[in-house]
Amino acid sequence: MSTLNFLYETKLGRVLLRPLISKPISDFSGFLLDSKISKALIRSFAKNNNIKLEDYILDDIGSFNDFFCRRIKPELRPVDLEANHLITPCDGLLKVIPIKNGEVFPVKQSIFTINDLLKDKALADSFEGGYCLVYRLCVNHYHRYSYFETGKKSQDVVIPGVYHTVRPIALEAGPVFVQNARQYTVIDTEKFGSCVQMEVGAMLVGRIVNEQPSSGEVSRGEEKGHFEYGGSTIIVLVPPGKATIDSSLLEASAKGEETPVVLGQQIGTTIS
Repeated sequence: MSTLNFLYETKLGRVLLRPLISKPISDFSGFLLDSKISKALIRSFAKNNNIKLEDYILDDIGSFNDFFCRRIKPELRPVDLEANHLITPCDGLLKVIPIKNGEVFPVKQSIFTINDLLKDKALADSFEGGYCLVYRLCVNHYHRYSYFETGKKSQDVVIPGVYHTVRPIALEAGPVFVQNARQYTVIDTEKFGSCVQMEVGAMLVGRIVNEQPSSGEVSRGEEKGHFEYGGSTIIVLVPPGKATIDSSLLEASAKGEETPVVLGQQIGTTIS
């Protein structure tokens, strides 16, 4: 039995899990991974996760967290700027889920409501019949993310919470996305209407660092922020009648499968 199976599937494991997903443990883990001594973890982490060091800019790495949120060489993540294209804001594993009766089913019996996710019923209701795009980032993924579209953003909404892992075993155990710490902004766009882009933290750290928490104009492909250590998730909510999603993505998602994507990649188009 793996450690995560033990923590999420046994009575003793669930007791031990409680302190591990708490903010103090997350903060302490972050403190350790910000220290200079944490650089000793980098080489083995890169090797174990098949990270190609030559793909990244590594001139100023002073800690493990510096390495974890390293910048990729720009030419390796070109952003699709075609006006009628819907693009990805990050690297990750994507699942596209239709929003029905205000609910989303990410895996098996797990379910959450958009209202619980946003803590704003009027805003949640505006996405009925639209799409919930869930990008799950594993520790080997690139952990910087951009705005998925050009528009005017609201001030970030910060929702405190715990720090469950975002691996499937945790998602099957309960509504992780509405329990974990998260923050989001509403982006008013010309092509896709008023959308939400949300970052969700995860076990150990999953610390969310956004560059512009206040309201203002933003551009597609502009860096929005980064995650520090921990697998994490980005969720994009698109209102109904605004986007056509690539059929292969919808078919895979309907089977419960995640599709690997990279930042800047087209995944759909606007509805004229």
